[in-house]
This record gives sequence, C-alpha cells and structure tokens, in this order.
Amino acid sequence: MSRALFVVVPLWLAIVNLGASGDWVTLENCRLIPNPANDGDNFHASVNGKEYIFRLYFVDAPETDAANPARLIEQAKHFGITVPQVIEVGEEAKSFVRNKLSAPFTVLTRKANAMGRSDIERFYAFVQTKDGDLGEQLIAKGLARTHGRRATPPGASSSAVERQRLKELEDEAKQHKLGGWSENTERSPAPIASPATIPSRPLTVQIASPPAASPPSTSRNERLFPAKFDINTATEKELRLIPGIGPVMARRIIDARPFRSADDLKKVNGIGDKKYVRIRPYFN
Repeated sequence: MSRALFVVVPLWLAIVNLGASGDWVTLENCRLIPNPANDGDNFHASVNGKEYIFRLYFVDAPETDAANPARLIEQAKHFGITVPQVIEVGEEAKSFVRNKLSAPFTVLTRKANAMGRSDIERFYAFVQTKDGDLGEQLIAKGLARTHGRRATPPGASSSAVERQRLKELEDEAKQHKLGGWSENTERSPAPIASPATIPSRPLTVQIASPPAASPPSTSRNERLFPAKFDINTATEKELRLIPGIGPVMARRIIDARPFRSADDLKKVNGIGDKKYVRIRPYFN
C-alpha cells in the first residue's frame, strides 16, 4: 500500500510554478480566463493568479474564423462538410468548452511549447473537468477530430491506448451523427480543393457572380464563404466569414446599423480605404 501511494501522490500533486519542461506536473483549481482567442482546443487559464494558454493534446477543434484557410480545408474534408459549416461547428466547440470550464478544472502538462503569437506562455496539456478528459469529451460530441500533437499520458506506457480510445469515440460520434458529423447527412457538399488548387476553383459551393465593376479577389481567404451578404441583416457569424472582419469589427458593423447601403461601411470606425476595398465586394 505504501509503495502505491508513493507512485500516485506525486503525479497529482498541485504545482504552481511549472518549472522546467519534461516532467508531468498537475495544476489544480485552474480557472478559465475569457478571451476572444479562446476556442475549442486552445484557451487562456489562470493558475494561482498567473495566466497561461493551454493547447489540448491529441485533438483539433474546428476553426472559428477564416484566418487559417488550409486548416479549414483539412477540417472540412475530414467531416465531409462545407467550410462555413466548419466554422459553425467551431463555434459550438468553443461554447462547449466554455461551459465545461466554467468550474475549476485540472491541467496536466509537461510544459511542451505549443508556440503561438501571444507573449503569454502556451503549453500543450491534458485537461480534466468534473466530467472527465476534455479532449475525449470534444471527440465524443463530434466537436473535434483526432489530430495534432501527441504525448504519452501520465500513468500510461504509450500514446497508443489514448489514440485508440479517441478513435473509438470518434467512430461512435460519426455513427450517431453528432456535432460536425451531423452536417454531412443533410447535403452532399461539393468537392473541396486542396491548398495547392485553391486559386483555381471554389472550395465548397458556387459563389454568386459579382458585378463586373467590382469582382471579388480570387485569393485563398476570399473563397471561404458562400455568397454576398446584406449589410443590414448579416449575423456576426456571417460577417466573420469575410476576410478582414474579426469579432470586434463585426460588432462595430452591427452597432452602426442601419446603413443606407454597403457603401456606408467607410463610416465604421476602423474601416479605412484599404479594408473597405477588400470587404465591399462581399456585400450586396
């Protein structure tokens, strides 16, 4: 009995200072920090008053905007859905994680650098909620795919067991048409181009022919939405499909309504001449 305790207790010992990378440490009583950059597999958290960013091992939740076209294309192919549907599922995953992490949670990390563009340290991690492993929950709900950085979980002999577990959960989600898997039962989406062929054809559906006077650019980002939008009725989610419009700008556009026409976008704070020229073709 004493030997068993010697093995288990250090694994779950709450450690505030992450220290050097390599050894697994367990961080108890972590709390989610609201941040626009949070999504289904990547989020800010407070550990004893210090802020970190954690990225889940083994899983990849759908993107929530068009900032990474290649990743969107991969995810759309995996689930067999359109790119706009991928973003919708990404928003569902983000909401699901926000709900699961509304109570204190536990993080297990080896301080493996997950890179990122923030000045805040970002580490790969396993996350335990009151309902179990967060990554497994996302896969089971069809809100993520088995993908990304892998590691041997604490107490396991290899990563193969966890990979098999996630594969079984993903197969069940697909069989029961959950999350992203539910979308491909309603329609049969058009083939999605590989990154190398993006400039030559649409990714998912035909884009309505724009007026000859101001045709949209055929760049990679600008082929990720299905049609033109009404400036006075487009939802925040639809606005964020447009390259160059993030959550802050989408909210500014909505708050500035009603517009006489999309030409009035120039009056929105933060929309200069260059941004206007870029986004105007996406509105009627």
